[in-house]
Amino acid sequence: MEKTPKIFISRSGIPIKEIYTPKDLPSELEDKLGAPGQYPFTRGVQKNMYRGRLWTMRQYAGFGTAEESNERYRYLLAQGTMGLSVAFDLPTQLGYDPDHARSKGEVGKVGVSISNLDEMRTLFKGIPLKDVSTSMTINATAPILLSFYVALAEEQGTSPKELRGTVQNDVLKEYIARGNYIYPPQGALRLITNMFDWCSKNTPKWNPISISGYHIREAGSTAVQELAFTFADAIAYVDAAVKAGLDVDTFAGQLSFFFNVHNDFFEEIAKFRAARKIWARIMKEKFNAKDPRSMMLRFHSQTAGSTLTAQQPENNVVRVAIQAMASVLGGTQSLHTNSMDEALALPSQSSALLALRTQQVIAAETNVTQTVDPMAGSYFVESLTSQVEEGVWKYLEQIEQKGGTVACIESGFIQTEILNSAYQDQKKMDSGELQVVGVNCFQEQGAHKKIELMRVPAELEQRSVERVRAYRAKRSAAAAQDSLRILIDGAKGDANLMGLIYQSVKSECTLGEISDALRKVFGEHQEYSGF
Repeated sequence: MEKTPKIFISRSGIPIKEIYTPKDLPSELEDKLGAPGQYPFTRGVQKNMYRGRLWTMRQYAGFGTAEESNERYRYLLAQGTMGLSVAFDLPTQLGYDPDHARSKGEVGKVGVSISNLDEMRTLFKGIPLKDVSTSMTINATAPILLSFYVALAEEQGTSPKELRGTVQNDVLKEYIARGNYIYPPQGALRLITNMFDWCSKNTPKWNPISISGYHIREAGSTAVQELAFTFADAIAYVDAAVKAGLDVDTFAGQLSFFFNVHNDFFEEIAKFRAARKIWARIMKEKFNAKDPRSMMLRFHSQTAGSTLTAQQPENNVVRVAIQAMASVLGGTQSLHTNSMDEALALPSQSSALLALRTQQVIAAETNVTQTVDPMAGSYFVESLTSQVEEGVWKYLEQIEQKGGTVACIESGFIQTEILNSAYQDQKKMDSGELQVVGVNCFQEQGAHKKIELMRVPAELEQRSVERVRAYRAKRSAAAAQDSLRILIDGAKGDANLMGLIYQSVKSECTLGEISDALRKVFGEHQEYSGF
């Protein structure tokens, strides 16, 4: 009796053939591909890509108080990091000062605690902001953190127009996949579009949003879903900005994206190539963008935290190296490589250095940077690129038919699609169909090598509490209260809130006070429960 032939599929469910031939290439491939640096940018957003400039090597870091994080940043810069990437703790992400009751036990745990301008000064002590590109992974409170950063730059004598970097500022994906939101969608969208407008005039080299598929993928989506739901969010942001009266070509060139790099090597390369083509078409055909920069998909990527294992953690070094290579072959503009111990704790200094060295080895020793889009023309990769693109367009059409992104978030459609994908993945892991080395195959028996983990001292929280109280005590309380009243009135009207938040920061208001002022007007979002 003949065995039933095994069916091979990608992580997104795309059937994989035994061999690919010219017949598998999309029709009119050469015409559709275009050249690097030209529409539809499938082959890259720059003509010479890494031959002209390497991707920015970032290492995501932040823990405890501003002093501890500053020490880590200066260490990473000394080791060759090209840009900083700031992780904030949960109270900072959710708009609470360290002395708020809801902050207890969380201050400095998953990132650095920054609640006022003094702490931003300490965070970047000895680091000239004119010389670095800074990414801040912050969403609901992004306008406040950016205001701290701009105010500090001015104190250092740097014009805001020269600042380079990004705030994530992607609140829609928080409703979908992560949960660190404050305000309902309409209030959140207003803050974001206000930032587009303010940044286009005041910080033209700064990206006011990094539309994130990373967390969507971490929640269990497929590669196709990651792109589809990320672009659905992006469409909602651009649409809101256009409806607010902004010309698309005045802000679209400052939009950036943030994607996951998972284990399915070729599918990830295809994903990035398809993503550039899809975004170019969205901006040209849906929003009538004229400036080629508006159509360029520029993205930061990060290796997949969800693939890291607590079992045999040294294997994570290999996973990260393979994922990083896929990102580079896919044409990333910026990359963070995870540390091998992140399934267990915040990364230690030594593991963070090894993660950085992984990027440096790829850049310096492999020669993959010598030609642009080296995977182009591969029968397999071109077929995958086309099929990923097709799957994304199907989802985008479905979301539009259901009333758009916000409606699909409120109904739970997008969340349910991700949950179903995560469930299918877990079933495959449980059955052994999806193999994870050290977890459900090639397991070790007996003692395991002990890894030295980083710990955040409990006393750091009390230090943060004392500092924010001292900060409030030394300022002009009247000036702070006046700024907050103006902010509340502006939120009730149609003022640009980014400008008012910046003035509140200059009046020494804290992150929690500014967030509470907006809570009074916008309220707080209630999570979709599934019922």
